[in-house]
Amino acid sequence: MSASSPLDSRGLVSRRNFLFQAGGGFLGTALGGLWAQDGAIPDAMLGPHFQPKAKSVIFLFMCGGVSHLDTFDPKGNAHVGKFIDAIGFGDNLAEMKRPVIPCHRTFTRYGQSGIPVSDWFPHVGGVIDDIAVVRSMWCHEGNHFPAVIETTTGHRGRAFEHPSFGSWVSHALGSVNRDLPSFVNIGRPSSPVQLTGGYLGASVSATPFQAGEVPIPNLHPPKGTPAAERDRQMKVLESMNAEFRQRYALNSDIQARMKAYELAASMQLSAPEAVDFSKEPEHVKALYGMDEDITRDFGKQLLLARRLAERGVRFIQICHSGGGNGGWDAHGDMKSHEPLCRATDKPIAGLIRDLKQRGMLDDTLVVWTSEFGRTPWSQNTTGRDHNPKGYTSWMAGGGIKGGIIHGATDEVGYRAVENPHYYSDLHATILHQLGIDHTKMFIPELGPVSRLVEDGHGPIREIIA
Repeated sequence: MSASSPLDSRGLVSRRNFLFQAGGGFLGTALGGLWAQDGAIPDAMLGPHFQPKAKSVIFLFMCGGVSHLDTFDPKGNAHVGKFIDAIGFGDNLAEMKRPVIPCHRTFTRYGQSGIPVSDWFPHVGGVIDDIAVVRSMWCHEGNHFPAVIETTTGHRGRAFEHPSFGSWVSHALGSVNRDLPSFVNIGRPSSPVQLTGGYLGASVSATPFQAGEVPIPNLHPPKGTPAAERDRQMKVLESMNAEFRQRYALNSDIQARMKAYELAASMQLSAPEAVDFSKEPEHVKALYGMDEDITRDFGKQLLLARRLAERGVRFIQICHSGGGNGGWDAHGDMKSHEPLCRATDKPIAGLIRDLKQRGMLDDTLVVWTSEFGRTPWSQNTTGRDHNPKGYTSWMAGGGIKGGIIHGATDEVGYRAVENPHYYSDLHATILHQLGIDHTKMFIPELGPVSRLVEDGHGPIREIIA
């Protein structure tokens, strides 16, 4: 092999030569994303399988484990001090009993449905008639890292090869906007697995966006570049790309990276407009809480999510308070939930109201969830431990019934006992609203058939309109 060969000893393109040939002259790069041409992507399943009720999903993931007992599943304090048999909790198989601790929240019944909501979420309470509250979610894993993998990919185990849920949606449906990715992540995730395309490939991984003038770093061409020069560069790049694709057509990773770079070039025109809030009326910005310090950042993220949904982005994932175990991990004191609730409450309600007044809530599905809930007991503190055995998720819009409660946990909120739903049922429900049959979400070419949903009962029919 000659010294000038772009291949290393394993037959792969060296990083130096890849950047020279694939990146030379590109004025912006995406960190991942989906190349969409005429609403389809190569090797996509080309759904939907039936008429969809939702076009886009805005997936609100609260990182760290929200306490359902202090937010959407009130139990009162009649059982305070009662010892709960917690054997088998987490990785602990030894006999263990813990006392129920009090809940200090006040719950108010809102709307025509009269669904009780915590005083930490009064604004969400104001839109509860548009929400289906599922109080009987459960998963297997009781520790953050494996639980995030399980709830993100639909698979147990600490393996990274499985695609994230948003990647499956991208793979199945492609995009309706060739200039924007199909799967976008906003906010810091708990784990990189929430962004990965896994064995489906890098072309369907999440593209990280941020609210502000620069949605993706290095997206804009250098200031002062004349339009004629930009056109000349793009023609040269088109020629280089064609040659490069032909030379390395069998390397899927390189192909995916090339498509991501091409998408970045398209986004130089479309993405800045998508994140430009200058034409949004002040009353709309106020609806999201952008006029208040505590709600401004999350409000910007949710307004960006709405704007991306308007422009055909399929799956917009917003990770709140991510990094490490996640900010919602309230072991020490449940009061740590309060600022997080205050930061998210008004923007979430504003998103639902804004979608509804624009006629978008009918075909935009909003999902609120976490990797698990929290226990009725503490760890010798005023906080709560992890609880995968029973917790709450909710949905709004996109063909979901509003103003209903489905399922229930036991008298102290530890286990899902009425209509329990494994996390994959949430996935299956989202897919169903997008017009996708979850049983057909599999890849047969990888030896043993790899499926998105391996367990569970399928879509939660009781909450579907």
